[in-house]
Amino acid sequence: QVQLVESGGGLVQPGGSLRLSCAASGSFLSINAMAWYHQAPGKQRELVAAVTSGGSTDYAESVKGRFTISRDNAKNTVYLQMNSLKPEDTGVYYCRADCRRTIWGRVENFDSWGQGTQVTVSS
Repeated sequence: QVQLVESGGGLVQPGGSLRLSCAASGSFLSINAMAWYHQAPGKQRELVAAVTSGGSTDYAESVKGRFTISRDNAKNTVYLQMNSLKPEDTGVYYCRADCRRTIWGRVENFDSWGQGTQVTVSS
């Protein structure tokens, strides 16, 4: 089992910044990609940003130029630097990891999700 623990959420004013962190622990061989998802109240969960173990990144169009995803492989931790926050950024941010483990002598991939951290952007 893999545990993902998010932190860094909170209440900020529009235009403010937050830095989210997600640390992975548990039983796995390695982590390929890690990602952040956003779920606004009453809306579907959507991909915000993703980063591979090699450092390549992808972003949702709505956050390009404002958010930056980064990763510390030694710490199995992914970060999301959120700048120029807007009210529509409000919601729960979930961490996801594409993990690799051995099952019955075979290498398998599986996804793990964190419990989420609340971000509220409001005056």
